[in-house]
Amino acid sequence: MDYAREILKLKKEKDALILVHNYQSEEIQLIGDILGDSLDLSRKAKDSDKELIVFCGVSFMAESAKILSPEKTILHPVREARCPMADMISAEKVKILREEFPDAAFVAYINTNAETKTEVDVICTSANAVNIVRNLPQKQIVFLPDKNLGRFVAKQVPEKEIILFDGFCSVHEFLYVKELNETKEHHPNAIVLTHPEANENISNLSDHLFGTGGMINFVKNSDHKEFIIGTEEGLTDRLRREFPEKKFFALQPRIICENMKKIKLEDVYLSLLNLQYKVELSTEILEKAKAPLDRMLELSK
Repeated sequence: MDYAREILKLKKEKDALILVHNYQSEEIQLIGDILGDSLDLSRKAKDSDKELIVFCGVSFMAESAKILSPEKTILHPVREARCPMADMISAEKVKILREEFPDAAFVAYINTNAETKTEVDVICTSANAVNIVRNLPQKQIVFLPDKNLGRFVAKQVPEKEIILFDGFCSVHEFLYVKELNETKEHHPNAIVLTHPEANENISNLSDHLFGTGGMINFVKNSDHKEFIIGTEEGLTDRLRREFPEKKFFALQPRIICENMKKIKLEDVYLSLLNLQYKVELSTEILEKAKAPLDRMLELSK
């Protein structure tokens, strides 16, 4: 079966919108209506006039779309496509930390599950984390779950006490200096763009730290022609496709998020055909999880 063709037919029949995260495989990127990072895609879902949304990403992303668009049907094609970092922190762990740090503001990276979001003060993204923390009145900040993004924020906002949770991205944590140095030797004129989820050793050797949206914007506006990309290979595929006049090299061979890659064309086809699997959250979780997202938008102004 030509799944790509059947998906496009079903999408038209059911008046659906397919959202695809930058880390999805190229075959999924090519059938998507909109490519982007998790928050941007959730905003696109909210702004769209489509009532049926297929979200090709990991589960917390589909949940975020549901939180911002509770009246819409959000489909997540593969339930098992989860974010290991998001699963490192839970609502119960946040409650325990609040007892230990009663005066702190709790800032959660958007890479958290919906239930965890209900227990924090504000959400952030890799792009706005520094401004969010800087604009909070509290001097003590518990940042979770990503210790590497939290460490990056701490360097930019030294006037605040940043308490780091020991979470990490299983892709970006295991990038290696030896491989980066070898890549730089082969491409000495390339600018190194790395995700702030990367471990500290890699971050220190990078020219710039950006989330996926930031990398795309930097490349688009840069006169430079060669880039070493320190993030999941799905973004490198997109950059090569959209900027064919420039050259892109992976920081190291095969930087793959296995959870992102669990979604195949057949899964998207079955999701549209059978309306599976619907993201369902209780009214209480929807309301409580939306509050820190709204706070983020407020503090980002």
